[in-house]
Amino acid sequence: MAIPLPILPTPTGPHAVGTTSVYLEDVSRPDPWVADVPTRELMISIWYPAARSSGPRARYLTLAESAEILAGKEVAIPPHVLSSVRTNAFPDAPLGPGLRELPLIVLSPGFTRPRATLTSIGEDLASHGYVAVAIDHTYETAATAFPDGRVAAFALGHGFTRTPEFWRKVKTGRARDVSFVLDQLLGENPPWAGAPVLAPDRIGMAGHSAGGAATLAAMLGDERIRVGSNVDGSTDSLIPATGLNRPFLFLGRDGQYSPGDGPAADTWARDWPLLSGWKRWLVVAGATHPSFTDLGLLADQFGVPLGAATSGLRTMTITRTYLRAFFDQHLRDAQHTLFDQLNGDHPEVRSCLPPDQPVGDGPTLPRRAP
Repeated sequence: MAIPLPILPTPTGPHAVGTTSVYLEDVSRPDPWVADVPTRELMISIWYPAARSSGPRARYLTLAESAEILAGKEVAIPPHVLSSVRTNAFPDAPLGPGLRELPLIVLSPGFTRPRATLTSIGEDLASHGYVAVAIDHTYETAATAFPDGRVAAFALGHGFTRTPEFWRKVKTGRARDVSFVLDQLLGENPPWAGAPVLAPDRIGMAGHSAGGAATLAAMLGDERIRVGSNVDGSTDSLIPATGLNRPFLFLGRDGQYSPGDGPAADTWARDWPLLSGWKRWLVVAGATHPSFTDLGLLADQFGVPLGAATSGLRTMTITRTYLRAFFDQHLRDAQHTLFDQLNGDHPEVRSCLPPDQPVGDGPTLPRRAP
């Protein structure tokens, strides 16, 4: 059977999108997962508004990463195919003219998932004038390719018991990764040529699954992260009794993260009253866990059934729309009616409120001059 050329959806903003991959090394700490690795090595992908709108497109994954990710999967897909996904970004394109003090969004993928699975979200944010940065959390990811040709494979398949303590280590360790990445991007010598000036008071974060739960850990550990969103990830009890008074968005599957759905939803219900800033709890009908990432729309193109009643492309459209509106509202002071008129263009989305608890339009960020 011929495999069609897989493509990602076109970004919706006015800017062309540039991208680059950057190697970072935190020499201040050893790797938390592999005992004989003395430093924490990370790869990040950066998407940004670019001047170029033609030319070769960036590769989605390397051949080695594609083969490693698909190894052992019971799907009729050749091992190279994820390296052939057509993206929309131009590698190392020059920054678009007249852009300064751009807001920054950090993206953290699900457990075992490479940072590339958040490409559609990163590209769309960049097309609207954001800088988006996705992190490979090394050894938690199926495969991370370094510039020198090494490939760090997933290292937690044996010898790690998936206890609550394990998952807390995942989320708090990711929070340290995020803070280190912010240190590098906001420092005097940014780690890539042609880097734009970033606005240090306009930083947000979103993550999927374990990356979504890690967003809370990162916000609690780093006040530079002004707003955050958890996409389809159950959380640990990390928020202190004093609460978290920065804007926060829960976005997940209906049937898994609606109040009363079970243990995963219960973690959101536990955290909800501790979020004292602007907050929303939204669920999407017909979605599955991968639907909020590129994996949902790519599975549709490959003919791999995920059991989703709503297509991967449709769920990705919803995810991009709501995340962008959330960041626009709280990092750019652009008011949106999207969160109060949920049944217009997005009938799959509904708001959930735990019993006897307010929606949450409490303290938000200081208003900025246009």
